[in-house]
Amino acid sequence: MALNSSSTLLKSFCGSCNPFRVLVASYHPKVIDHYENPRNVGSLDKNDQSVGTGLVGAPACGDVMKLQIKVDENGKIVDAKFKTFGCGSAIASSSYTTEWVKGKSVDEALGLKNTEIAKELSLPPVKLHCSMLAEDAIKAALSDYKIKQKKESLP
Repeated sequence: MALNSSSTLLKSFCGSCNPFRVLVASYHPKVIDHYENPRNVGSLDKNDQSVGTGLVGAPACGDVMKLQIKVDENGKIVDAKFKTFGCGSAIASSSYTTEWVKGKSVDEALGLKNTEIAKELSLPPVKLHCSMLAEDAIKAALSDYKIKQKKESLP
C-alpha cells in the first residue's frame, strides 16, 4: 500500500496535518563547523614523556574519545590531538577542546568544565554527555601527563 497525502491511514493518524511534514532537529552552526572542519585530528606519540593521553567512553551512546596533549618544559600545552568515534556533537566537543587547551598551562586546562564546552557549542540538553566526555578526556590526558612526569623524576 503506497502512502500519499490522500491515504486514509495517514489521515486517521494525522488528522488535518500534512503527512509529509518532517520535524528535523538541527545542530548549531558551531557544531556543524567543528564536525565538517574538525581541528587537530590525529595522534601524538603516546610514549613521549611530554604527551598525556586520555581515552574515555560513554557506554550509553557508544561514543569513544581519545584526546592527547603535548606539554613543553614550562608546563604549557603546545599541541593537542583527538580521535573520536561518535556523533557530531562528540566530534565538535573534541575539536573545540583541543583548540581551547592549546597555549594554556596544565593547571588552566584542568579548569575546563563541560558547561563551558556546551555553552560555546550551544549543545542541547540531550547532547550534554558529549561535553562531559570531552572534559573527562582532557582530565584523563592531564592525569596521564602528570603520572609520566612523576615517573621521570624518580631516581
